[in-house]
Amino acid sequence: MFRENKVHMQMDIFSSLSGMDSRLKERLEKSWAGLFYQHVFSQIDEKLFAPLYSSDNGQPNFPVNIFASLDIIKHLRGYVDEVLFDEYAYNYQISYALGLRSIGELYFAPRTFYDFRARLYNYTLDHPQESDAIFQQFEKLVQHFIEVAQLNTDEQRMDSSQIMSNIKRAGRLALAYDVLVQGIKACPPEILSSALKEFLVPNYKTKLLYKLKDSEAFSRLEKLLNLSADLIELVKENPELSIHPDIQLLEQFLDEQAIFNDERKVWLAKDDKAIAANSLQSAYDAEATYRKKAGKSHVGYVVNLTETCAEDNPVQIITHYQLEPNSTSDVELIQKVLPELQETTPVKYLYLDGGFYGSEVVQQAEGLGVKLHYTDMTGRNAPSDKLPYNVFRIDHFKTILSCPQGQEPLRSNFKPDGGILSAHFDLSTCTQCPLKDQCPVKFQKKDTVLRVSQKTLIAENTRLALQNSEERKENGSKRAAIEGTNSAFKRARGAGKLKVRGLVRCNLVMGLKTIAHNFHQIVRFLQGDTRQKFKKRLQARQGIIATT
Repeated sequence: MFRENKVHMQMDIFSSLSGMDSRLKERLEKSWAGLFYQHVFSQIDEKLFAPLYSSDNGQPNFPVNIFASLDIIKHLRGYVDEVLFDEYAYNYQISYALGLRSIGELYFAPRTFYDFRARLYNYTLDHPQESDAIFQQFEKLVQHFIEVAQLNTDEQRMDSSQIMSNIKRAGRLALAYDVLVQGIKACPPEILSSALKEFLVPNYKTKLLYKLKDSEAFSRLEKLLNLSADLIELVKENPELSIHPDIQLLEQFLDEQAIFNDERKVWLAKDDKAIAANSLQSAYDAEATYRKKAGKSHVGYVVNLTETCAEDNPVQIITHYQLEPNSTSDVELIQKVLPELQETTPVKYLYLDGGFYGSEVVQQAEGLGVKLHYTDMTGRNAPSDKLPYNVFRIDHFKTILSCPQGQEPLRSNFKPDGGILSAHFDLSTCTQCPLKDQCPVKFQKKDTVLRVSQKTLIAENTRLALQNSEERKENGSKRAAIEGTNSAFKRARGAGKLKVRGLVRCNLVMGLKTIAHNFHQIVRFLQGDTRQKFKKRLQARQGIIATT
């Protein structure tokens, strides 16, 4: 049964604090533990986790704010679970951070903690359309941190980064073996053929995969694929086995990796280039995908971070995070996040690299009142022998109002389906125009016509902005620091390779790591470790006040 934890609001007279020296007590309150209690633990909305428990039946739950905070502290301090449990039991700073004022005041069995994680995972898995409780808590804490540090969210920056779940990079042969063995282990031994039973023999993997010549690898792969097909055929008449997750994974793998030859009645391995990027990459994480970026191959997921970047902010925090299979493009990521970002932390100027560029993205941002600043662009430059389209006066990429010489069109049209703008001009006027050789209009028998797509116009406008060296330099300067944030997530927070598998678990863990990162930034602010530019501005402001 769900019950909120309000006990920490009522202090016990006979606690460890009562006999503590006032100087030590003051240090404790100003340390990370005191700040955590005030700005994280006390801000946790336990009602977000209420759906994990029964509302009117069973024993009351162990305090949710303690378990959620412990998971945040784990990623804040870099603990493994065993160390986390010991720190909870014997470290007074941890107790203080969790609203406990005496060592050993509240006991829980590790099993209870793991049950809380399992409840959170299963509920999130069963309700994919809802934001998970960790993300909702992250959003509430972001609002609190913004208020505490008086942060400006008008300017933000965005960048994506490749991360890996707790899997190994496997070649096709090793992957085929792992998927087949999992399928075999899901079946009762009595239905297996002698060829399939061999896979249960210890050290058979070494014999099959590693004691072979390079020339034998492809034929060995096809052997595994055909054995996979045999196993699928064996369980076809058994409804319970045929819907087993490991058997379904085997069917998916066979479909992605092989094609049936009707003449020879065998399964043949597809060419490497015919394997889709979203095909199965691990027998233990079906949602991990493959992507090649900047010349490097990645297997796993992509995390997209959005961070404040206003110059007058003392520190910068993450305002939004999202985790998707790494086959998801940057354009898809930003299209999904922009409306959410505007709803929670409204932004006016967003700084990004060229991977996020798309004409549809620019239009979406314009509709939401966001100005996008790119550091680069994908695609090719327009031909330089003709005048650019932006010398024409065009209203909202839909209506051509006049040509560079001020001539208004005879008629103007916009086709929403294809996104094509067109305008017809007077032929005699265009014939006498000094810019006719450079003008992109086409001469016809009765008039001249300009036809251009919205995509071309948007791309041209974006490229024009990038040609301004000062603006490009500023865009790069504003965006560059988020690469350092991504690097810090991987080095300091262990996000380069997560210790969990699957999209849901990875997303929950990234949420906890992001909260830990933001709290670290707020601690810096509250303890005076702010950015140098802010310090100088503050000192200058204080100097002006002092002189007046």
